[in-house]
Amino acid sequence: MTAEFALAVHGLVYLYHRGEMVTSEELAQNICTNPARVRKVMAKLHKAGLISASEGKGSGYLISKSGGRTSLLQVLHALSERPVNQKWRSGEINRPCQISSGMAEVMDEVYSEMNRCCCDYLATRTISDIDGRLTSDKQKQNRNDFTTGAGDEK
Repeated sequence: MTAEFALAVHGLVYLYHRGEMVTSEELAQNICTNPARVRKVMAKLHKAGLISASEGKGSGYLISKSGGRTSLLQVLHALSERPVNQKWRSGEINRPCQISSGMAEVMDEVYSEMNRCCCDYLATRTISDIDGRLTSDKQKQNRNDFTTGAGDEK
């Protein structure tokens, strides 16, 4: 999985929370990256139908009406990614050593199972779940700040 996944999830949660058209510049500022990188990832989400995009004056991105129900697995698929994508393989299949000749195949099975487990988990988590977690935690923090006097810098 690449950093594009985190960027995409962050962007979708922000769009969901705002509920209105947001520019790539505003998204980039919130994500702490550059607008070109945001546009690259948002193009993939747009192609997958997870967001709408407009160009020209008033341009920006808007999450689909069902965007809150978008699973993290859908995001992963929109980016054409897998949780574990190991390309290097250890050992050598033609060696006489059982360890060296068999390790790549065994590790491929391990990675495959890891991907299955991760995808099962990602299918159960949605954009609204993450938004709820973030806003719930923030509300708790605000209550704690109020009751403890934290944040009062007057």
